[in-house]
Amino acid sequence: MARPDKAAAVSELADRFRESNAAVLTEYRGLTVAQLTRLRASISDHATYAVVKNTLTGIAAKQAGVTAFDGQLAGPSAIAFITGDPVETAKSMRDFAKANPALVIRGGYLDGKPLTAAEVTQLADLEPREVLLAKLAGAMKASLSNAAALFAAPLSQTAGVTEALRQKREQEQGPSAAAAPVDDAPVDDAPADDAPVDAIPADDAPVDDAPAEAAAAPADEA
Repeated sequence: MARPDKAAAVSELADRFRESNAAVLTEYRGLTVAQLTRLRASISDHATYAVVKNTLTGIAAKQAGVTAFDGQLAGPSAIAFITGDPVETAKSMRDFAKANPALVIRGGYLDGKPLTAAEVTQLADLEPREVLLAKLAGAMKASLSNAAALFAAPLSQTAGVTEALRQKREQEQGPSAAAAPVDDAPVDDAPADDAPVDAIPADDAPVDDAPAEAAAAPADEA
């Protein structure tokens, strides 16, 4: 990839990080093109799923002030950039991973706070947005005007989803339990299997870690 192309790719990724209220980092090794298409469709109402290059993603994340993926960008990586409901996205990705074990959830972040893979799964177990909003509205004993504004606001601003996740973790593991450690795998500076999914042949054969079009591109990661 030529240097101007790299700069453009970093800029686009940085914008995606800034525009997202949450993201989930995954490994997609072994998934077919058809499976990746189904995964994209399952989360399309709330997120976009993109295969990314590790080195460029690391640079873009730093530019956007995201540190949740430090040390986790290795091997074939893809990210779900969430701009809608993070709970519904997590549910869809958890269910897809159960049916397709080749999808591995490495971690994520929500409203700037890092999430381990276990916490992403716990996020998927939270109650639906409408239930959380109703409970919050009742607890606040809001006036009609405040309640109307509450239900019109984004989930990340009103539902207290991060707090709900924390409470669920404490209920399951005990108040003093610490969050699972983040995988500290080293960053792969030039993974050969990070080519965009669009470049993968459109059949049901397992995704090659080094697609033909990616191999044809210059290998310098300067």
